[in-house]
Amino acid sequence: PLSLRLVEEMLLARGIVVSYETIRRWGKKFGPDYARRLHRKQPSRNDIWHLDEVVITIAGRQHWLWRAVDQDGCVLDEIVQNRRNTKAAKRLLIRLLRKQGLTPKRMVTDKLRSYGAARRQIMPNVEHRSHKGLNNRAENSHVPLRKRERMMQGFRSPGSLQRFVSIFSALRNLFVPPRIKRSAAAIHLHRLQAMAAWKTMTGTLA
Repeated sequence: PLSLRLVEEMLLARGIVVSYETIRRWGKKFGPDYARRLHRKQPSRNDIWHLDEVVITIAGRQHWLWRAVDQDGCVLDEIVQNRRNTKAAKRLLIRLLRKQGLTPKRMVTDKLRSYGAARRQIMPNVEHRSHKGLNNRAENSHVPLRKRERMMQGFRSPGSLQRFVSIFSALRNLFVPPRIKRSAAAIHLHRLQAMAAWKTMTGTLA
């Protein structure tokens, strides 16, 4: 989790003089477009959705980041909301169905009852397993964001958090190997392919 000042120093070591504030503006200007253009994983009816929510304090007020990941740890969607109830869970499921276009094979959550109530209204035919121990996939996906939150000393507004996670998760989906690719050779190949995809998308020649 590099800070903007560390990126500034890394560029300076390569002969590029630029301030950390300019780097922040680059990320804000180009990040959303890059995130939209990144190749997304093709949805399948055999997918398993792991849903979870984490509290994030912004300006003294609690907000909830609702997140959905698949069986490989790929982030499917995230949404910042100020409630932790059935209405908020329904909003997440509706967004997921609109983006994925398919219902999953199974939905896994913790024991928050709002998920079950929302599932019965939105996709009643989907199997639902509610158990804290089964939902480690979603809970572990919060860890990289928590590291960034500490490095950035928190977020300034719910809107800035929403913008950040949409870019951050899209990049992680590209560069972080799926859970099934555990061998050193598979990880190396994945990173080479990710860098090639990144250079193609950004128009980088070298």
